[in-house]
Amino acid sequence: MKLSKLLATRHSLLRQAQLATLGHAYLTLQRLAARVANANLRGLVRLQPSAPQVERYWPTLTAREGNQSVIEEQFSDSDIMDLADAAELAINANYEELEFRIEEFADKLVTPLRRALENAGVAVDIAQWEHDHATGKPE
Repeated sequence: MKLSKLLATRHSLLRQAQLATLGHAYLTLQRLAARVANANLRGLVRLQPSAPQVERYWPTLTAREGNQSVIEEQFSDSDIMDLADAAELAINANYEELEFRIEEFADKLVTPLRRALENAGVAVDIAQWEHDHATGKPE
């Protein structure tokens, strides 16, 4: 491949990478929202991203109402890390903390990402992707 051709496709590749990142965040949040709904979780929670400057080296999800043990039962450390990263894309901003009712998880975080993907012309076909991914069908 010639450098001139590579540079000519740069904008398109960057746009595709941005949309793929949004798609991954959407899928992550959709799965977590389904878990919230299935567990019938309720109450106010606070999500805080990692902040090494205040010695918080990993994100936290804290129950402001109800029991913290229920949150810990439903979300692994990895889930919370994924949630914190995806939330930044969903709200389209860096944040120090984000409080929301956990039962409104899908409306607060999933819906904005779906809207952004659809506005960019992306058909949200998760069921097809999951089927292809499970069967090993090449992308």
